[in-house]
Amino acid sequence: MPKIKIIFYQDEKGNVPILKWLDSLPNKLQTKCFVKLERLAELGYELRRPEADFLRDKIYELRIGFQGNNYRILYFF
Repeated sequence: MPKIKIIFYQDEKGNVPILKWLDSLPNKLQTKCFVKLERLAELGYELRRPEADFLRDKIYELRIGFQGNNYRILYFF
């Protein structure tokens, strides 16, 4: 399966909210998030629980656990 291209939302001013959010996280959590994003790029639709889950209306969540907290990144194809 070819690698999936990940495109982040960008507002009309050129801001990319997820990058700002990721930048605010501790380094270890940032690393975990980027690893999960890389797994999403590699596996696409094949990525399943516990790493990802389908929510509804074609919206999925990337699931990251860190120090007892659960972080979610929403995405769609």
